[in-house]
Formats: sequence, structure tokens, C-alpha cells
Amino acid sequence: MTTSSPSAGPLAGIRVLETGQLLAGPFAATLMADQGADVIKVEAPGMGDPMRQWGRTDGKSLWWPVVGRNKRTVTLNLREEEGQEIFLKLVAESDIIVENFRAGTFEKWNLSYERLREINPGIILVRVTGYGQTGPYASRAGYGSIGEAMGGLRYVLGDPDRQPSRAGISIGDSLAAMHATVGALSALEHRRRTGEGQVVDASIYESVLAMMESLVTEWDQAGYQRERTGAILPNVAPSNVYPTKDGQLVLIAANQDSVSSRLFAMMGKPEWSESGHAYSTHVGRGKDQVHLDELISEWTATIDAEDLLDMMDAGGVPAGRIYKAADMLEDEQFKARDSIVEVPDQSFGTLKMQNVVPKLSATPGSIRWTGADLGQFNDQVYGELLGLSAEERAGLAERGII
Repeated sequence: MTTSSPSAGPLAGIRVLETGQLLAGPFAATLMADQGADVIKVEAPGMGDPMRQWGRTDGKSLWWPVVGRNKRTVTLNLREEEGQEIFLKLVAESDIIVENFRAGTFEKWNLSYERLREINPGIILVRVTGYGQTGPYASRAGYGSIGEAMGGLRYVLGDPDRQPSRAGISIGDSLAAMHATVGALSALEHRRRTGEGQVVDASIYESVLAMMESLVTEWDQAGYQRERTGAILPNVAPSNVYPTKDGQLVLIAANQDSVSSRLFAMMGKPEWSESGHAYSTHVGRGKDQVHLDELISEWTATIDAEDLLDMMDAGGVPAGRIYKAADMLEDEQFKARDSIVEVPDQSFGTLKMQNVVPKLSATPGSIRWTGADLGQFNDQVYGELLGLSAEERAGLAERGII
């Protein structure tokens, strides 16, 4: 049910009900909110999304303002029949529902897709879970870390002489959210053509699996198992992190023949690219990868990072420093594209955070506000959208429904 909306962006006029928590479901809704969708985030009264408590400083979360941005927050008890009836009224005014509870939870709350479809035949139900809605594992609890493990990512992360590592971010949840968003937008196009809604079933482990390139096919056809290789891709060289004179680390990716020849010329070793030399071919460089990296490291260690990067840029060799947050805030490319923006926040005054991605030329998305307080939009949504009076809203609050 497309409605008008004052927000900018290509999804302006699309209303999303987000009933998820933590990261997988909420990030999918954030991606749509960033592109202009009117996202109404439904949270349990008195509790709210646990993300409101994570990453705290001085008693305030620094994670919630990012994952909760651009969402109208309301409280609603979906465990009670009265709360379910109000939710159905919201469904009648919406286009997409995002939920990431354990499979079967919505059904337990009398909110099955069949019932939702009776209220709104065009509704799109996006379901994000660890294992999907079907199969023997469907009812299991599933976090992003488990999906990363089962999807094959954890096994190949880290150094070969250590246990599998973590990516440093909740990548499994984020990948599931991105695939869920692709599914939601695909379902919107299907509905535009047919008028029919549908269920989008996005599992974390399959979202991770989808990113694993030819890992399964390599095992199936060649019995080859990818292993942990640290900073390198086996037999692809030179492509590694190299030290500099001033103690920095620079990643240089010069594995293509034409690019490696330019790097070797800078090193004063143009003969390495000549026909017949071991380093003149991709295969040859790959066979002697460890020794080649040692030779390059000896050379880069004599040059300061900025000078090395300038040389790489002038010579057409892809290279870059390993950035931390402070580096991003100072980088001219980040500044030129507004990759990081400073936005108003009701708790901190202003906050710097990543901007909307991708950038659309005609209908760009925007960060309109950061994560709102629990139930901050109750009066607006229940009063203006559903037409509930102040007395009705007060009664619902007293009964613990909102």
C-alpha cells in the first residue's frame, strides 16, 4: 500500500514495518530507510531492541544511533492479542514487514503470512533467520556467528597456524540483511507487475554461502579445500601487506602481469618482467610467492608510506594504507564523496557516521535522523496514521500494549 512520504530517496512512499532486533533484520530496514522508505520500528514496551544497550559510552549507546537511524520507533506488545490487532492495522497501511525472530514465532503470535495476506494481499513479509523457514534446522536459534561458521566463511578467515578467526564485525548478520533487502526490492517489483505480495526467506548461513565464490565447486570437481592463508591469496602474487620505513603498512595488489611489471620497474628490477624470467608470468610469481613478498618487503621498508603511495599512484599500481577510523576521517577521498557525514543527534548533539550507500544521481537517500528513543513516535504513528485518540493511546499504555 504505497503512501506519500516527505522523505527523499527512491523508496519514498514505501512503508516498512520492522519487528526485528539486534542486526540482521534491523540492518535490512536501515538500508531501506536510508533510501527514503518510511520505516516504523516496532519494539517491546519497556525493553526495546538490545542494540540500545550495546557499545555504550557515558551510559549512551554509540551503536544504536547508526543502526536505528531514519526509523520511526513505536512500542507494541505483539505477545498480546490486543497488540496483534493493532499490528494488523499497521499492516493494512504498509508495504513490507521485516522480522528476524526464530522461525515459528510470528505464527505463535497469530501473525502468520496467511493472516497478514488477508489484511493486505500485497504485503511482502521479509523473514531473516539463522537457517531459513524450512529444513530440519529451521526452528534452531541462529546467530550471525553460527551462520558464518556453517556458510564456510569462518574456516577461511585468519592465519593458517591458528584457529579460525572472526572478521571483526558482524558480517554474517550484515550479509543476511543485504540479501534480505535485495529480496524485498525484487518482491516490490513483482508486486508492481502482479499486485501480489510474497515471503522473502533470507537465512544467514545461505547469505554467507552466497559470498563464498567457487569454494564448493572447487571441492566438488577437484577435491580442493580452501584453507586459511592470512593476508594473501595463494598463488596470486604480488598481493600482500608490506612494511614501510615509517612503520606503516601498505597493501599493494600487483598480481596482473602488466601491473607487476610496473612495480618491478619502480623497484629497479625491470628484468623480472622479461620473457623467460620466473616472475614474468602469473604462474611463476605464484610458485615463488613467499620469496617474492620478502623481496618486495625489503624494498618497501626503505620508503615512507606516503612516498610509497605516491610512487604507486604515479606508476598505476593499486595500493593503499590499512585504514582505521581516524584515517578515514582525514582522507580526501572520503571527504570529497561525503563518505562520512556529521548528523544531528538528540543525545550527543552531533555524531559522525557512514553515509548512505549506494549513491543515486537522481533520487539520493539521506540520513534524516539518528536512532530515536524507545516509543518516541507512538503518538505520531498511532494517532496520525491509525487515528487512535489520546485517551485510547493512554489506555493501551496503561495495559502494557504500547
